[in-house]
Amino acid sequence: MTLFHVSPDCLDLGLRAGAILFRNVQTGDAPNGLVEIMRLRIRGILDAYPSPAAMRATPEIKAFQRILRDVGVNPSKHSPSVQRLHQFVLKRGGLPQINALVDAYNLVSLESRCSMGAHDLDQITAPVSLRLLRGDESFIPLGQVKAEAVRPGEFGYVDAANRLMCRLDLMQAEFSKVTPATRNVLMIVEATAAHKPELARQAMANVMTLAKEFCHAESEVLHWPFTDPDGS
Repeated sequence: MTLFHVSPDCLDLGLRAGAILFRNVQTGDAPNGLVEIMRLRIRGILDAYPSPAAMRATPEIKAFQRILRDVGVNPSKHSPSVQRLHQFVLKRGGLPQINALVDAYNLVSLESRCSMGAHDLDQITAPVSLRLLRGDESFIPLGQVKAEAVRPGEFGYVDAANRLMCRLDLMQAEFSKVTPATRNVLMIVEATAAHKPELARQAMANVMTLAKEFCHAESEVLHWPFTDPDGS
């Protein structure tokens, strides 16, 4: 059975998404080795952008903005997650330290301008699909207890029980959040047609390397963002 699927409609929007399965993850605080890697690499990221406007003008972030507009979302009010992550770093000079897994994929997200998110695999009913929403999906946003209405025509990641795991690339769901008790993780790596295929593939390889070294995770690629050599 295919555990992860991207619909043709989302491919037509310009979305490209991959998925990684992590097993036996340890999600404790980031060790000193990871903290030092983050410090060094973030310095390079800060040097790459003379201003926030230069960051927003990159082809990848402009592509995420365009996709949001195409599904009726104003990116000036609801900016893409990659843009928000960069804005945080440019303003604060570093990333927030959450746990080793989140810190690792946030770092790779910054470097690749791919959107990344992690979900507790044992709370999900497979398969997971990136598709356009119908409006009948169940969605309780992260940190909330009440369901929220879903707008048809947006895109999102939905499990086989019709539960919305992530609305757009903006808001994850409460039920699939990663906690200290999580051991098996579905990691989603979202790119766009504006990303170079090799950059997206390298982002997946990089996050697997960091997760193995600092979270002791075993990893398996379920789906590459660009499945063919020509980048389609």
